Amino acid sequence: MTVLLLSGCTPSESGGQKVVINKNPYPSQYQPLPRERTLIKNATILTGTGARLERTDIILSRGKIEALGRGLVADGARVIDGTGKWLTPGLIDVHSHLGVYPSPALSAHSDGNEKSDPNTSEVWAEHSVWPQDPGFHAARAGGVTTLQILPGSANLFGGRGVTLKNVPSVVTQGMKFPGAPYGLKMACGENPKMVYGSRKQAPSTRMGNMAGYRMAWIKAEAYRRAWQAYDAAYAAGLNPTPPTRDIELDTLRGVLDGEILVHNHCYKAEEMAMMIDLGKEFGYHSGTFHHAVEAYKIAGMLAGNGNCVAMWPDWWGAKMESYDAIYDNLALVAAVEKSCVIVHSDSKTTIQRLNQEAGKVMYRANESGFSYTPEAAIRWITANAAKSLGIADKTGSLEVNKSADLVIWNQNPFSVYAHAEQVFIDGAKVYDRHDPRYQAQSDFLLGQQ
Repeated sequence: MTVLLLSGCTPSESGGQKVVINKNPYPSQYQPLPRERTLIKNATILTGTGARLERTDIILSRGKIEALGRGLVADGARVIDGTGKWLTPGLIDVHSHLGVYPSPALSAHSDGNEKSDPNTSEVWAEHSVWPQDPGFHAARAGGVTTLQILPGSANLFGGRGVTLKNVPSVVTQGMKFPGAPYGLKMACGENPKMVYGSRKQAPSTRMGNMAGYRMAWIKAEAYRRAWQAYDAAYAAGLNPTPPTRDIELDTLRGVLDGEILVHNHCYKAEEMAMMIDLGKEFGYHSGTFHHAVEAYKIAGMLAGNGNCVAMWPDWWGAKMESYDAIYDNLALVAAVEKSCVIVHSDSKTTIQRLNQEAGKVMYRANESGFSYTPEAAIRWITANAAKSLGIADKTGSLEVNKSADLVIWNQNPFSVYAHAEQVFIDGAKVYDRHDPRYQAQSDFLLGQQ
């Protein structure tokens, strides 16, 4: 059988060959930076699996974690004394707009919201990412090794997000996390109805939002069936006409096929509940809810449905839908069995201190009678985030054979005095607080204070 990989074609162009949509037309070109076998000795290690290992060693080799334990020996390895230091997995931010809203913050660089239609599933955030954004360097100095770049929340369907490794690169493909699934950004509530209602263009109400989602998924189902019928007819030895290519519906079909993960900007409890039901109506999983200031009201529902929930520790009140927030939101959701809670940034500055954001949650919660520990809290910015992005088999925790993405901290990372001293991605050092050779400089910051 001859297969023709095209972005779209007509029957005459296909010439009887089977048409298959290339699902990865902009593949990762990521290559690990130079690295060497490394032994870090005698550190306090938070593994991201719920364990805390005192006076423990770790060996990094060929980009992976080779061993964890006490008294390890690694012939020929560079040795780092971790005495008095803390070591964690590299931090992961599931909600960032670095590169699409970069610094310097000029209107010419504002590329995160395609406000041309309520449904812009056809756009991909990676096509707006400016990889030289100095914000990537600042986030790396804060211990962030992986981040998802999302479109903004002006649309019901804002387009595809992309997961990046936080390494210096001239091109976006050089940062793309190999094998990471795409995400689809969706948005509930005030934002889409405010943007399009003000233009006298649907939706202008929450019920209009919901109708817009449903109509889009109905079209996506029909598109999926058309391609399935085409594939079946071709397999039966016929020469069918391929459906007309639609890149908006390619993305929605990817969600229906379980290949693209949903990431939904959604504040209110009843709207999250409706989005769960929407997913059930059309046979896809409703994924991760972002911001979710009312998640505490439906914590059991979210855990029972397998939704991850990405939250702030204390942002609230910017608009009406964010007023019913409480400081123990994340703590209450995390207390439910099988929950998946995450601290996210949605900010070019907050991303530089995700460790302190998670620390705020832990300390406030414990003042309210909870008993969260650093070994639990680290999961909120590592392992759970990796699960949300579909990369937990590769990163997010310090386990043998996982990627050597990790941070050496000068002390407990949840202290306000904590600094990331060294940061590694796939075993390569990408930041060193005490070595200027590993402190990226940007021409775009020259002359700025």
